[in-house]
This record gives sequence, C-alpha cells and structure tokens, in this order.
Amino acid sequence: MSDGTGERRLAAILAADVAGYSRLMGIDEEGTFALLTGHLQELFEPLIAKHRGRVVKTTGDGLIAEFQSVVQAVRSAVAIQTGMAERNADVAGDRRFDFRIGIHVGDVMERSGDIFGDGVNIAARIEGSAEPGGIHVSERVHEDAVGKVDVEFEDIGEKTLKNIARPIRIYRVRLGTGPPPRDGLAAPHPKLPDRPSVAVLPFVNMSSDPEQEYFADGIVEEIITGLSRFRSLFVIARNSTFTYKGRSVDVKQVGRELGVRYVVEGSVRKSGSRVRIAGQLVDASIGAHLWVDRFDGELTDIFDLQDRVTASIVSAIAPKLEEAEIERVSRKPTESLDAYDYFLRGMAAFHRWNRESNGEALAQFYKAIELDQGFALAHARAAGCYARRKTAGWVSDRDYEVSEAERLARRAGELGRDDAAALTSAGMALAFVVGDLDGGGALVERALALNPNMAWAWFCGGWIKVWLGDHETAIERHERAMRLSPHDPQSFNMHTSIGAAHFFAGRNDEALRWAGISLSEQPQSVNAASVKAAAAAFAGDGAAARAAITQLRRLAPALRLSNLADHWPLRRREDIDRWTKGLREAGLPE
Repeated sequence: MSDGTGERRLAAILAADVAGYSRLMGIDEEGTFALLTGHLQELFEPLIAKHRGRVVKTTGDGLIAEFQSVVQAVRSAVAIQTGMAERNADVAGDRRFDFRIGIHVGDVMERSGDIFGDGVNIAARIEGSAEPGGIHVSERVHEDAVGKVDVEFEDIGEKTLKNIARPIRIYRVRLGTGPPPRDGLAAPHPKLPDRPSVAVLPFVNMSSDPEQEYFADGIVEEIITGLSRFRSLFVIARNSTFTYKGRSVDVKQVGRELGVRYVVEGSVRKSGSRVRIAGQLVDASIGAHLWVDRFDGELTDIFDLQDRVTASIVSAIAPKLEEAEIERVSRKPTESLDAYDYFLRGMAAFHRWNRESNGEALAQFYKAIELDQGFALAHARAAGCYARRKTAGWVSDRDYEVSEAERLARRAGELGRDDAAALTSAGMALAFVVGDLDGGGALVERALALNPNMAWAWFCGGWIKVWLGDHETAIERHERAMRLSPHDPQSFNMHTSIGAAHFFAGRNDEALRWAGISLSEQPQSVNAASVKAAAAAFAGDGAAARAAITQLRRLAPALRLSNLADHWPLRRREDIDRWTKGLREAGLPE
C-alpha cells in the first residue's frame, strides 16, 4: 500500500550500489552520473520487473528493490551481475561499474510508496559486505533459494554488521562467471617473487570530513615510497593498489591478483591537530594477521608517525633488515608541514587525470614550493604537470611551458639527488618536454639505482629508451614496470611504448598488436593511434592505416608532419625518417 497507513509485510529486499563511486565521480562527475543512469534504466529496472519486483527508490549510487519471492530476487540479482559483466568487458577502468548486491528477507513497512524496517537495513548492510561484482545474501534467503536457483552458495560465516544488533550469517552467491577476457588479454595471476613482496592498500579515511581523503591517500603513498627504497622487498606500485580504493576486498584474492605474500591495510583518523594511524599486516596466502598496531600523535609529529608505521611493517616482513636501511626510510620530504599539506592536495588532484585537476595540482605544488624553496618533490611534480599538458594536448604557450618545465625539473634534480621519485619526475619532464634526453635519462638512471622497486621509474626509463633508440631495453623496462604494477591505470601507455619500440625495430606486426591492445584499454590514446597508423602503413594494411589516422586526427587535430618533432623527442635520424614516412603513407597531412 502507499496511502501512508504503514502496513507491515514480509518481503525480499535487494540493495545495490557502485563500489568506488566517489572515485569515479572525482574523475568525471557528469559522465559517471550518465553511465549510472543508463545502467539502472537499461539493465536493472527491466530485469527487476521481469522477475516481478519493483524498484522502491534510487539511492544516489544504487537502488532498493522489493520482491514477493526470494527466488525471484536472487534470480534477478544473478541476471543483473551477469549483464554488468558483459557491459564491463570492453570498457576502460574509469568507465567500468562494479555493483555490489545484498539480499535479505524480513519485515518491512510501507509509507508513501517507500519501505522501512529491519528488512531494508539488513539488506543494505549485507550489500556493503559484498565484493565488487558480487552478491551476498542472508541465511534466510539462502534457506529459501538453495536448490531453486541455478547457482552455488558459499557460507562465509556470521558477520557483525554496522548498526545491526545481532550477527548475521551471510552466504556468497558463486556466479561461476565474470567479465569475459578481451581479445586474449587475460593473464594468469603473477607468481610470487623470490623475496618478500607487499602491497599497501588504500587506507580508509575515518575522519568526519570527507575532504581529508587526500590526507589518508598521502599517508599510504609515503608508506609505499618508504618500503620501495628497500632492495630486499618487492613492493607493488601505488597505481595498482589504488585500483582497490573504495572496494570491499578479500586479502587472499588481492594477494593472488597482485602476486604478493603480504598485504597492508589500515585507516587514518584526523581530528583537529590529532592524528591516529591504524595498520595491520596480513599474510595473504593464509589470511593470518602478522602485525596490528596503532599510532597516535599530534599533527606536528606526522612524519615521525609515518616513519614508525613504515619501520614496523618492514620489521614484521623482514626482521633481519639492517637498521641502517630503516634509517634511510626516515628521511622527511620537507620540514614545512604547511608545504607538505599543499603537496598532498596537489597529488590528490594530479591523480584525477583531467585538465582542470591538472591545473589545480600545479597550483598546489607552486604553493608548496613558495613555502619551502627546498622541496624537491614539489618542484618535480610541478614539472610533471607540464609533461601531462604536453601529452594531452593542453599546451597553450609552448615556449613558456618548456622553459618553466626545464627550470622546475633542473631545480628538482639539484635538490633531490637522493629522492628517486623527484629524480624520475624531473627526468621525464626534461626528456619529454625539454628534449634533453641525456640529462633526463641520467636522472632516471639515478632514480633506478636508488630505488629499483619504483615502477614509475622503469616506466619513464622505458619511454626515454624508445626515444634514444635503445628499443630492446625499452621493452625490458616496461615489462619490469608492469610486473611491479600489474594493475596500473597507465598500462595502456606501457603497451603503447612497447608497440613503438617494436615499430622502430622494424617489427610491424608486433607494433600493431601492442598498439591495438593499448587502444582497447584507452581509445583516446593519441600515442597508440599514431603507432597503429604508422605500423599499419608499413605492414601494407591500408584500411587499418586510414582508420587509425582518422582516429588520430580526431584526437589530435593540430598534429601534422611539419610539427611531428614536437610530438616525440626522437634521437636517431632513422627513427625520425621511419616515423615520418609511416604517418605520411597513412595520410597525416604535411
């Protein structure tokens, strides 16, 4: 009923929401909302109606639906997740939607078309326990549905759910399906390295202020950076571990997917001038906790807290590490807390990957530099913003931006001689934006010597080797980067560089294959489209060359053969000639 009388009844309630919705909205608010609306209207609502349910309400990033039959609720959920797997099969990471679904049967009360009660509350809490793309149901749902729905149920035990007085026994629906592999790109899980391996997952922001999300992310980046300095550890890069942000994860599964033995989880609570960092180290192979600790302190002691957390994690993984190595991790990026805060805000904006956020990041890095003239990494990251502007075609004043990138990068190299992250970002800017391949390459080589666990340094070093003409080394470096960061959002860029290396080495078929992989991951990649066009022309595939050059001209309308030298800083005359000839034959205008 919907007349406001508050009739009670027993119903099966389906709750669904999007894992990591805040991250997706941060990347593209309007696009994310449009995609969500499309999924709900085109997939959820028809399947719910088909199984004799009704959508009660939408909830911002999901919905609540009601069914008279438990069996129909479960069948609807299975159909929805199967449909979403198909929809997700061929889309890039920032357009992929992973829904979590929870189902419970219980007492509800209807008022003015909406429903309330424990049945709704428990379904919503069960949904929050599900993995992205998964379905969790209560014991009551399991009892009614087992044997009547063509799926298996896995008992995952009693769980204490937030604001629910009693523990609830939960069952996972084993779908036996998932997103189909894309053109043979699916790969087996990485093997464990022959040394201690660790992934630090994004820490949960427990602060009441959602704006402090950047602070929690910054803490994790500091821990990853600190651990990465140890040659005796294999550390997964930030870009891969942050793909789990906002998701409810199983550490055993994370360990298998990333190829690591240890996983670090934690939370950060910042209130006024007080900070609490809680962390735990888990042996992902068996799910056992090896270390749990909590650190409290004043904001003025934040670097000391970071040092203590990092040192404790390292000691739990490899107790025989020398004290001298732990001392190296204790180096602080700056003594100015205000400057460091601006830097963290800049990094949060930098990782959002759009023109506006790149400008915001640059402004924040300049503020950090203004407060601390000796902050090497702030200089380097500011130079990196100019490199991103060139990559994405956002340059408005070329001469000024090249000059400013050079100033920032060279200053970062002077200030950060022992900072691998600063050297890498500065070296890439010098090579790519300024065209100083020797100077930029030297900075990246030093970074690799200081920190061989930094995937970003291997990635930048790989591109520089392509431009220098050392194509086999370039491929090796990108393979190393992908192993250190197997789920990196920049994997398409690594695949593009591998394709470019094969192209300049005369292997057109391999170049086409790798460029195709890159474009399947990121259809907006200017570099991948250009590699595909040139390689197709040399391979004699005119149709593929024309299609690629059409895509390239749409993505980079200002690109011409006459300004091709501004696109990539190629060193060897034969590479320049091959590049120019391939794109000319493909149809790039003079």
